[in-house]
Amino acid sequence: MEVSRRVSARAILLGNEAIARGIVEAGCLVATAYPGTPSSEILPAVAKYADELGLPMSVEWGVNEKVAFEEAAAASFTGARACAVMKQVGLNVAADPFMSIAHYQLKGGLLLVSSDDPGPHSSQTEQDSRYFAMFAKVPCFDPATAEEAREMVFDAFDLSERFGIVTMLRPSVRVDHCRQDVQEKITPLRPGPVKFEKDPSRWVCLPAFVRINHPKLNQKMVDIREAFEKEFAKYNYEVPAKGKATLGIVASGSAFAVVSDILKGAGRDDVSILKIGTPHPLPVKMVNDFIARHDKVLFLEETYPVMEMQLPDRTGIMGRWNGVVPGAGELLPEVIAGVLARVLGDDSLVGGAHPLLKEAIEELKILPRRPMLCPGCPHRASFFSIRQALPNSVNPSDIGCYALGVNQKAVDTVIDMGASITASSGLFLAQKAVGEEKPVVATIGDSTFFHMGLPGLVSAVYNRHAFVLAILDNATTAMTGGQANPAVGTKLRKGDEGKRVDIEGACRGCGVEYVRTVEAYDVAAGKAAVKEAWEHAKSKGEPAVLIFRHPCMLLRPEQPSIPVEVDQDKCIGCKFCINFFNCPGLVFSEEKGKAYIDERFCVSCGVCVSVCPHGAIRATSGEVE
Repeated sequence: MEVSRRVSARAILLGNEAIARGIVEAGCLVATAYPGTPSSEILPAVAKYADELGLPMSVEWGVNEKVAFEEAAAASFTGARACAVMKQVGLNVAADPFMSIAHYQLKGGLLLVSSDDPGPHSSQTEQDSRYFAMFAKVPCFDPATAEEAREMVFDAFDLSERFGIVTMLRPSVRVDHCRQDVQEKITPLRPGPVKFEKDPSRWVCLPAFVRINHPKLNQKMVDIREAFEKEFAKYNYEVPAKGKATLGIVASGSAFAVVSDILKGAGRDDVSILKIGTPHPLPVKMVNDFIARHDKVLFLEETYPVMEMQLPDRTGIMGRWNGVVPGAGELLPEVIAGVLARVLGDDSLVGGAHPLLKEAIEELKILPRRPMLCPGCPHRASFFSIRQALPNSVNPSDIGCYALGVNQKAVDTVIDMGASITASSGLFLAQKAVGEEKPVVATIGDSTFFHMGLPGLVSAVYNRHAFVLAILDNATTAMTGGQANPAVGTKLRKGDEGKRVDIEGACRGCGVEYVRTVEAYDVAAGKAAVKEAWEHAKSKGEPAVLIFRHPCMLLRPEQPSIPVEVDQDKCIGCKFCINFFNCPGLVFSEEKGKAYIDERFCVSCGVCVSVCPHGAIRATSGEVE
């Protein structure tokens, strides 16, 4: 693809916006994704920049990461530049096509952006996508800054087309969510002809072709490693010490930026740093040369010892592999400072919180508070209805806001996307084997249902698994920032029209006979519906689907305002409302032994009037609808 670049302007961008800018500027024609923190902002920004620049891009949410990646891969078969965006656990979903496509001789550039979440902050794992790059035998770029991430997009596309291979850009959460002054460029789109040429030996994944392509893939790794050794000095370079170095550090990603700041702030110029921006395949010659010139070498990388594992000889180096660097968790500045202090024998590198920060925290009386559903969240009412209707039920749940139902004692298992349904099947089968019949009520969101719930539901219908599936439809993908999904039907680019997929129709299409929809805020109706759904599932020996529907409060739905108060004379201090409803607007005074309404958080949804078993919560005016 022929491209020309001219400087437009500089702008302070979120790391994800910088990546999106690079995707658009690099001439990408097809961009797909499934939202997942910390990657969620990338695709909307791609659509925004494509609209601003008037480029003929296709920008779409896939129903899941596997779908998104396969769409992008097929687009690259035509010669178009394409990319798929996801988070690290999303790559698990896309692993099947990712492993296969690595063996293809691609035509157009294909970029996979897999954002990692060391820590983790909002994920069920802190896995390292660079290991997936090693597993699939594809090259990986590991940016340290937003600007570098944007620039790496160009080189990743170029490398993909040069070697006919999918490339990975792996930003971590600190790169995704940093803000930096970034150089914006305009790249007039000059794509070559987009044409699919029939060639089964190239596009059909058969064992006979894999036996031919796998040795070719191995040779690509050799050639790309050599290219990383010689041609990518802007990403792989040494920051030498002044004089003889007391320590050598090999660092990649955000760890490089952090350790550089720590050493600069401490005035330590006796440490050399080798920055690696292409951790796989590792430029081993460059790294070994650096190791040979230093008596002590420390490796800093997130999250797994990917660079360390590629060294034939790890004798004498310090890192995650031998416990010098913690084997889990994010490499925060205080963590890296602690490692440096131990290795260099310099306790001054470890500093506490700034006195002014400590003073501010004490003055404001800021107390840690665990995550909980937003005030007025319809899921809270749905969980309450389920627990009240069937208090002895087992409640598998899923990935999304509704996992926070654990605070209401309404969530018993969470595994991954769609597993609330398959876990319900497993629980049913275990009980069936011993003749038990305990109620099972699963919860899953609207976006997650389409992402990975459908196959499990089809299996449950086919095998006649008796449980209730509660689909919590809040008309958005709330946990990751409010993206659309098939149940909503809207699309990203101006002028693009989607089509809403009916959840009720999808369930009936899977063969479910009992499908009922209730207003999530109506606790009484919800309780009755849960009981009815379970009776159907138990008597008919099949799954029943109950859809709790109410818009997410972040969408600012129009609804009656019902101010409430706690009657202090009726409140007996049982904490039932706190333990089983768990709304930020309802708090408990340990001093008075009473619950009360915190006006800072209450949104006057009125649902809590149905909660107190003693009738202590009441509407202050009007009638509860």
